[in-house]
Amino acid sequence: MALENLTAETFNDKVMSNEIAILDFWAPWCGPCRQFAPIFEKVAGEYPDILFGKINTEEEQELAGYFQIRSIPTVAIMREGIVVFMQPGMLPEEGLHDLIKQVKALDMDQVREEIKKQQEADAQAND
Repeated sequence: MALENLTAETFNDKVMSNEIAILDFWAPWCGPCRQFAPIFEKVAGEYPDILFGKINTEEEQELAGYFQIRSIPTVAIMREGIVVFMQPGMLPEEGLHDLIKQVKALDMDQVREEIKKQQEADAQAND
């Protein structure tokens, strides 16, 4: 997979057709975003099986709002359509590689079970 600019129109198709998607929320005026971009692009070239998506928060305010982006850059990682990691701030190259290893090692059945338990607990708390 390559580095792709994602929009509200392309987001669902691209993310859902890839097991793992790493998202970089950024803006053109953001200094740290410009510093992180070469790291993101370099790592993207090393993982052809992963979607690396860049989301310009100025142009894609709907997506930024959906993900509740409050600070940029923010990196979000989705596996099987589920957000499994989200953190504002720049990541070093080694940190991004480490996260990818951790995300690939996740037991997604266990993740889904934990989400289900949390949703049930939230529903009971709201009753």
